Amino acid sequence: MKKILMALLLLPSVLQANNPPVSKKTPPPNIIIIISDDQGWGDVGFNGSDIPTPNLDQLAKQGVIFNQGYASHPYCSPSRAGLLSGRYQQRFGHENNIHNDYAGDEDGDGLPLEELMLSEHLQSQGYQTCAIGKWHLGNTERYWPIQRGFDDWFGFYGGGMDYWSNLRNKPAISGVLRNGEIVPKDELTYLTDDFSEAAAEYIEEYAQSEKPFFMYLAYNAPHAPIQAPKKYLDKVAHIEDGERAAYAAMVVGMDEGIGKVIAKLKETGEYENTLIVFYSDNGPHGSGASGYPFRGHKGMLFEAGIRVPFVISWPEGIKGGKHYGEAISALDIFPTVVEASNTAKPKKELDGVSLLPYLHGKNRKAPHQTLFWRYSDGAGYAVRHGQYKLIYSGFKQKELLFDMEADAYERNDLAEQLPEKVKELTKLYQEWSKDTEKAKWQDPHMENVRKEEGKRQSFIDRASAGERKSGL
Repeated sequence: MKKILMALLLLPSVLQANNPPVSKKTPPPNIIIIISDDQGWGDVGFNGSDIPTPNLDQLAKQGVIFNQGYASHPYCSPSRAGLLSGRYQQRFGHENNIHNDYAGDEDGDGLPLEELMLSEHLQSQGYQTCAIGKWHLGNTERYWPIQRGFDDWFGFYGGGMDYWSNLRNKPAISGVLRNGEIVPKDELTYLTDDFSEAAAEYIEEYAQSEKPFFMYLAYNAPHAPIQAPKKYLDKVAHIEDGERAAYAAMVVGMDEGIGKVIAKLKETGEYENTLIVFYSDNGPHGSGASGYPFRGHKGMLFEAGIRVPFVISWPEGIKGGKHYGEAISALDIFPTVVEASNTAKPKKELDGVSLLPYLHGKNRKAPHQTLFWRYSDGAGYAVRHGQYKLIYSGFKQKELLFDMEADAYERNDLAEQLPEKVKELTKLYQEWSKDTEKAKWQDPHMENVRKEEGKRQSFIDRASAGERKSGL
């Protein structure tokens, strides 16, 4: 496969209290952000999964595992918009998924051009930048990575892709692109392997450059469709549930690819001063994935929809083998990278915070007192404030309140018992909402929720049918 230019993003986070903050004399770290797609909290070895992920486990051992690491939205495109802007996506109307159709003109939807992206910031500060994998932040050319601060791009612009690059009736432009040009199918293999190889090649080419590099490695694995080669399926033979085994094989393939990336960093001498962030864009989908032991799944504001596997590693700046227990958000990645890289403070106000003071032990407080999530058009929202979490379901027309310290699995609704706490968190949400915008485009979220609720109820009804018939 041809060499391609790609860059890596890694977040700085330092748990070592005696480590000094990065000074201007210290070479800035390379940054690699690795995102998995629809991977559940319970789908990595370092969280106790049955899926073997030795490379991620080793990365976690050498870095910091966040026990309460949150995505900023429960599904794909808005989550990525929050990550790369460092701001709540609701501030600029990007709170729905972008449709996969190619507009072919300037009228398509995308992350607003006036928003500053992390890639644009780092590029302006002397970083070599590249994007690999799934984009999902705009289908038309003006929104593509090479127009948004990335020097190089190898991937696809949409939200999903056949792993064997079979486009069927879709136009060729919707497939894998290299800097906007169509990559012939005969140059591609299994998409996860292609992205991993591209990342390793990029590191090989730019490791010795005078510039540090930023790589955004956004796997579409283990997002549907569930497809995996035999070499990865063979490694999950111990999983008897066929649906989970097929899903697990996709995770295994991604983990092996991440291992190749780390091996290349070590081979080129770049590993020690590379800040790596790994997390999932949202919770697990319904095809063999698992958010266990948490409630819900992708698209929900219960914990499994937004609490995800989350790790930061930086050997020269972070003492490894640590767990961090306070709630943090993907919104924190942007400001953490800014501090770690000693780059100028962005003019845009960011909603996250740099995690370095907390991980260095210089700030013992929680990074966030309050975090927010929201669907568009009244479909629902959530507020995490201290130990309490309020969820409003637009579909159920109901408020639910949970004590996250006593009930992290969200089994005991306290809304009726603690009405004043409900009012308090509702007021916080209302104040936050004043600085947000309505969604600039729509997606079928409420329709999908109705289908899920209906499917769930049909199972409940069938299970209880015998009791009703017997008159018990």
